[in-house]
Amino acid sequence: MCRNCGSIIGAGQKDCAVCGASVTNSAGARTSRPGADNETLRFARAVLDRPYKFTIILLIANIFVFLLMWQSSGMTSVALWNFPEQALWAFGAKLNSAINEQHQWWRFVTPMFVHVNLPHLLINMYSLWVVGPYVEKLYGSAKFVVFWVVTGVAGVVASYLTLRPNLAVGPGRFLFKNSDVLSAGASGALFGLVGVLFVFGIKFRHELPEGFRRAFGTGLLPMIMLNLFIGYVGRGFIDNAAHLGGLVSGAILAFAVDYRRPGERSGMAITWHVLRIAAIALVAIGFWMTAKHFRDPLPAAIADQAAARFVEPNNQKFVVWAKAMNAAQDAFFGALKEGDVTNSDSAVKDLENAPSLDPKADELREGLKALLIKSKELKAPVVNSNQPSLKGAPAQLKELARDFELWSKEYNNWLKTTGRTYGLVEVPEAGPAK
Repeated sequence: MCRNCGSIIGAGQKDCAVCGASVTNSAGARTSRPGADNETLRFARAVLDRPYKFTIILLIANIFVFLLMWQSSGMTSVALWNFPEQALWAFGAKLNSAINEQHQWWRFVTPMFVHVNLPHLLINMYSLWVVGPYVEKLYGSAKFVVFWVVTGVAGVVASYLTLRPNLAVGPGRFLFKNSDVLSAGASGALFGLVGVLFVFGIKFRHELPEGFRRAFGTGLLPMIMLNLFIGYVGRGFIDNAAHLGGLVSGAILAFAVDYRRPGERSGMAITWHVLRIAAIALVAIGFWMTAKHFRDPLPAAIADQAAARFVEPNNQKFVVWAKAMNAAQDAFFGALKEGDVTNSDSAVKDLENAPSLDPKADELREGLKALLIKSKELKAPVVNSNQPSLKGAPAQLKELARDFELWSKEYNNWLKTTGRTYGLVEVPEAGPAK
């Protein structure tokens, strides 16, 4: 560790990469460059000692929203790799038609906390962990929060404005989109932070310590160009407009906002604290509005787009699976209410031959199979269908009915989330045993 600025020194290094001071202790050793001046040391120490608590808070917030989305999607492994459109819609992903026709303005704000799958979350959160502390240490927590929210919203606005089917041809596909689809992610805000560091490094290149000059400003050009190239290769499913919107807005903020050097006092401190509160309040109101509309049905156009992505073999698999599940439920109710077990064996066989869709679907199929076998073994007596409950029925029969009700809750939740992604077939929800 450097004795001057406290930064970590790599093995074999003779000089601190941040402040430039020599770390060689032997008497005969000569420094490869002059020792760091007091201004450089003061700058490095002040920046490195600043906290970055809001970087951690944003990390936790993004992960928390992701876990809520996973829970609402049935916590299946399939959902981890691709959330269903219903989950993205419910948690506030951007959709132009919802903003234009239903005036859901909060979809300009909430998408920066929503991710489409686990790799998307991990890549963005790693990037936040790398870039966020630099911006927060340099500018302070208040400005950092404002930068994050403003550039994140700017990225969503850029994505919103570039839905131009007539321009989404040839090279225009890099920036413009030809269809209104759900989009989300923190990439716009992350590119905004990169834009801040890029301009910061250029503005103060003559007074920054060497390590900071290499990390910021033109030192960021390779990373920016690499990401733009990745966006070009992935045009069509990567929202390059959001990335560029965040990058440009971050650069503009860095040009416009005064930088308070370590040790300097600023008369604008209270203003930035107020702006931070306003930014946090905007996000909070956005998610409050999202919660109010959480149960809104998925727009028909998006539902049709989701169904169109599934090829015919997958539709056929789902149809076979759904028929087996429906037949098994009918056989179960026949055994439970009328003591009729004639269809139980064939229903069990159909369940065993039904195709596998995903781990949760397999678990539900096996659960229904176990209930069906148990109902057959009990050879349930006739229960008056006019009765609102099974009160007075044998204890085993009531226990079986309770088990089915628990199973049906899980099944209905799967149908409303992951089940919607398997095709055009509408499957009736399982009802309680009455």
